[in-house]
Amino acid sequence: MEIILLENISNLGNIGDKVKVKNGYGRNFLLRQGKALRFSKENQEFVNKKKDELNKKNSEIKNQFKLIAKLVNNKTFVFNKESKENGDLYGSIKPKEITSLIKEKANAEVKPSQVILKDNLNKIGTFKAEINFHSDVKANISIKIDKIQTK
Repeated sequence: MEIILLENISNLGNIGDKVKVKNGYGRNFLLRQGKALRFSKENQEFVNKKKDELNKKNSEIKNQFKLIAKLVNNKTFVFNKESKENGDLYGSIKPKEITSLIKEKANAEVKPSQVILKDNLNKIGTFKAEINFHSDVKANISIKIDKIQTK
């Protein structure tokens, strides 16, 4: 499927680019989310006319995400969880838990889909994670998992 991008998408292209994607990705995600249009001469002309407006909108969104990224970048978020004797947790920590802790501690809105975990968070220790706010805006955080102290 050939489409024209309406916003910058990492690993795919920039505003106004004509790209080829798999049918399901184009139809179910890019078109449905308003991130792209099907390729045609009319849509190509429409995007070329609207390109300045789309770039302006994109830069506004990018600036908003930069402010949020400053709040969380290089911060450490601590979880206290019950664990087994060997340091394994009874369950792993999911992106949804991470986003609710970020909202609570840093007062920043992050969607679970923006959190990219490099490891499974199922042991005691410190782990790195990346938050992908925008194709040009990323933040790195540390997640520290401590054992709950029992008396």
